[in-house]
Amino acid sequence: MPARILIVEDEPAIRELLSVNLKHSGYDVTQVSDCKAALCSLGNVLPDLIILDWMLPDAPGLDLAKQLRQQINTRALPILMLTARSQESDKLSGFDAGADDYLTKPFSTRELLARIKALLRRSGGSEEISDPIEIAGLRVEPDNFRVTAQGGALELSPTEFRLLAYFMKNADRVLSRTRLLDQVWGSDVYVEERTVDVHIRRLRLALQASGHDRLIETVRGGGYRFLAA
Repeated sequence: MPARILIVEDEPAIRELLSVNLKHSGYDVTQVSDCKAALCSLGNVLPDLIILDWMLPDAPGLDLAKQLRQQINTRALPILMLTARSQESDKLSGFDAGADDYLTKPFSTRELLARIKALLRRSGGSEEISDPIEIAGLRVEPDNFRVTAQGGALELSPTEFRLLAYFMKNADRVLSRTRLLDQVWGSDVYVEERTVDVHIRRLRLALQASGHDRLIETVRGGGYRFLAA
């Protein structure tokens, strides 16, 4: 069955361009023009990936991304932000809202398709890590995308989940930003090293309530290390 992609874009020309190219690449495509229609579509059929514009007529795409990350059935849905907003602060805001990747307009169709393939390939959790991992009361269960801290459930985005699982698998090792990008995002994904810092900041915030944020150590000039205890 072809992967299902939901396009949320208010500009008809761009929406149609995306739809034609994605269908030509074998994807099952649904297209809507605003957040309300997107939520309606998501309520009927859950896609495998969503392409989300920032500037939409009824609400910012960032608001929709945040809402999807808060709902159980859509928190693992890969989100690719596609927007004309190209400042670094905009990209950081996109990742903070829960986007897994960020592409600016005008865009290359080949690059867009490459990013979609990478997101779909790594969605649903890490393929390399299947057994549960537990450190200091923090437990990751890759098979069911579950994270608990002292028995209480935590909600993480797909990227944060993969990042935590990789950290815990490689506890006490210093991991450079480049290595984290290759292993968590994939070597064929066009993502800046600053993106790692954004997601680690979000991961620390998620772990703060249980005190496990202290286990993620910044190593000056080296990267990051997850402490084994």
